[in-house]
Amino acid sequence: MTVHSAQSDGEKRDKRDRILSAAERIFARHGFFAAKVSDVAKEAGVADGTIYLYFKSKDDILISLFERRMEQVNERLRDATANVKGPIEQLRAFVRTYLQLVHDEPAAAEVLTIELRQSSKFMKEYENPQFADFLRLLGGIITAAQEKGLIDSAIPAHVAARMIFGMLDELALAWVLAKQPFGGGAAGARPKKFDIVRAADWVITLVTRGLEKEST
Repeated sequence: MTVHSAQSDGEKRDKRDRILSAAERIFARHGFFAAKVSDVAKEAGVADGTIYLYFKSKDDILISLFERRMEQVNERLRDATANVKGPIEQLRAFVRTYLQLVHDEPAAAEVLTIELRQSSKFMKEYENPQFADFLRLLGGIITAAQEKGLIDSAIPAHVAARMIFGMLDELALAWVLAKQPFGGGAAGARPKKFDIVRAADWVITLVTRGLEKEST
């Protein structure tokens, strides 16, 4: 009986994950507003009604997708910074890892930087604990750098963490949008993308020089 129950729970988790993966592809392909729950069900290979056994609404799917992705991102960031010596190098590893993830997972990046903001439920009601963990990890690195006198402590660490995330988020947004064609060129022409992985070094240079302590 116990084995059967464990298998059932595993099957439920697998199906839920399959629905979320399908939703990520659909939201990236069609946009959150235009996408239908039936589109997600078809992509996942399940009946429309099955979706509602796992999620209350399309907004609930999007929020659950964000939670799953941010949990994965935070795990990767913790692993990337865990064995790095020195807070500045930890900061460098943090930024590089985040932008590498954007590069490697473009559909997820598009959903998290563009489509997520289309959900009023997410923007107004969701408490966002995974993002809070993201900021705590980044803020902890900044605090360590301040305590060692490597960067100025005049800016509170939690504020600096949000400022750095703002840069990373804007870079991710610009990179995602640059993949899409727009007017001003030949039909079907695509704008040249910048190297978002290399941009990590530019961010670190900007941050460390901007936050460095002034000589007295």
